[in-house]
Amino acid sequence: MGRQRGQERRVVAQIGAGVVELLPDHDRPRAWTLLVDGAPQSHVDLDDPTYLEFEYVRRIAASLDLTAPPLMPLRVLHLGGGGLTLARYLAASRPGSRQLVVEADAKLVDFVRTHLPWPADRKLRIRIGDARTELTRARDDEFDVVIVDVFAGARTPASVRSVEFVREAARVLHPDGRYLVNMTDGPPMALAKGQVATVSAVFAEAALVADSSVLRGRRFGNLVLTAANTALPTPELARRVAGDWFPGRLLAGDDLTRFASGAPVVTDADATPSAPPPVGMFGPRPEVVE
Repeated sequence: MGRQRGQERRVVAQIGAGVVELLPDHDRPRAWTLLVDGAPQSHVDLDDPTYLEFEYVRRIAASLDLTAPPLMPLRVLHLGGGGLTLARYLAASRPGSRQLVVEADAKLVDFVRTHLPWPADRKLRIRIGDARTELTRARDDEFDVVIVDVFAGARTPASVRSVEFVREAARVLHPDGRYLVNMTDGPPMALAKGQVATVSAVFAEAALVADSSVLRGRRFGNLVLTAANTALPTPELARRVAGDWFPGRLLAGDDLTRFASGAPVVTDADATPSAPPPVGMFGPRPEVVE
């Protein structure tokens, strides 16, 4: 375990996936940003779990808010844990929701439990395991929402990118359920286009949200893909993301088809990890000080 450094209260430690780091949010007294190998993974406000600092998290939350009437509990599978930002958000905004968080790195879970403890909730379970393996173990129609936010450092593993993986997600979802994916990509947007094609091969409806500059292939950034086999509330979702602190743009229907522009469906046989972010995007990798 690393040590806290001076008045900044910075915490650094070695985990299975690399180096984890907590940086205090100087604008919010009990809020922290969690980074892995220098890449921001989560922001958590221990006093207000409904406060969401990262725009891509707010975009996922907007889709969650529109999945069911306000306060209605949901059954949610989180593939990828990080700081449990969205699990905390749902526990606060939809009390009684049954949530399972799957995280591959046991040391990361221990680190978060120590430094960013979450309120006791018997309906919120944490399971150490591989996202693909745990998904295949789930029952048919077990969840209302599957959220895929799986990263090894700053890259998405190949195992969660294929059409076979998406079919498994569709199997465990309620017929009215939602499939939500956070991914990162940059020019020429091959991963994002491939994911749109792959998810659209399984689900009848899809919508993609990101900054306009990311969608146009001008820079690297996060994209959130929402899919379902029933109609998505795309007009309301588009209004929400356009009215955010950092406005986003939504693509659906013909616009989304043009974005994918004939990209092939990704299978287990040809899936690869996502490309790393540009060198220096997140600064130097932190070191553990013993």
